[in-house]
Amino acid sequence: MGRQKTYRGKAKYLGGVGRKITGITARAFKPNIQKVRAIIDGQVCRIRVSAKAMRMGLVMKPPRRPKMEKPAS
Repeated sequence: MGRQKTYRGKAKYLGGVGRKITGITARAFKPNIQKVRAIIDGQVCRIRVSAKAMRMGLVMKPPRRPKMEKPAS
């Protein structure tokens, strides 16, 4: 959990009298969930994982298939 501040006014460096806080509300920090294809128990399936887990290498992705080449005619 965290807080979100709402401001009004013009910043001092722009010639105003400064920004004032007019409200503070609660907010939630949510994980960055992505749907990805992953290998689980040897099977490829779609799962929902956080971007942090993907960066940490906790998700094994299936190999990309090579592009098909046209036969020479």
